[in-house]
Amino acid sequence: MIVVFKTDVASKRDAKLILSHYRIFLPDWKINFDLDDCDKILRIDSGKEVVQVEQIKNTLTKFGCTAELLTN
Repeated sequence: MIVVFKTDVASKRDAKLILSHYRIFLPDWKINFDLDDCDKILRIDSGKEVVQVEQIKNTLTKFGCTAELLTN
């Protein structure tokens, strides 16, 4: 399952911090940011696992950021 979020993550430092958190709890998922995109894209490829959209949004909120689902 691949999902894409629009975020307000502002810096590469913030993105690295968030990614390190996700890698601890979701080590088999492919997760990356495209901060060069105007929507500051967060892309998640969970393989066959279902992505819990609200959990992803809540995690970003804990880091002071927001996310809006663009694809499902």
